[in-house]
Amino acid sequence: MTDQRPGDGIPTEAEHELVGVPDGFDRLWTPHRMAYITGERPSRAAGDGCPFCTAPERDDEDGLIVHRGEHCYVVMNLFPYNPGHVLVCPYRHVSLYVDLTDDETSEFTSLTKSAIRALQESSGPQGFNIGMNQGDVAGAGVAAHLHQHIVPRWGGDMNFLPVIGQTKALPVLLEDARSRLAAAWPGE
Repeated sequence: MTDQRPGDGIPTEAEHELVGVPDGFDRLWTPHRMAYITGERPSRAAGDGCPFCTAPERDDEDGLIVHRGEHCYVVMNLFPYNPGHVLVCPYRHVSLYVDLTDDETSEFTSLTKSAIRALQESSGPQGFNIGMNQGDVAGAGVAAHLHQHIVPRWGGDMNFLPVIGQTKALPVLLEDARSRLAAAWPGE
């Protein structure tokens, strides 16, 4: 190596021995994430700040609830991927789909279908992502309380903002999306 200067992006002989060969990656150090890896994150047990247990205790607008059923309800996602992103949740604090009663399972499925119909009516999406993440390792943000995501999708809804800028542009306010969706909810 010849004529290298500190700061020119090429390590000096001494730097090369200490730090190795640069790999081209930027590093985002997030030591706070170790709480998730080691299992030290706060509990989300029923009555312990679980957002899906407290939402039904509020009025619909404040709790962002679109529809209430007998065993389950539909709520707007507070951090939506797209406008109209809703969650179907049982009232009962249960973490796994297989732990739902038959009545809860039936209503959970029925509300999923109704949410799709209401989204089609209120905003005309061209497709949907539907799914649930069960357990921390599967990506569940609130693993202790089962919830299913229904995300409306439109052609061209992904652009450079989320891919490059880690930013999502949402053209509809959460409250407005909830109002339109509640108004479009299919009759019982």
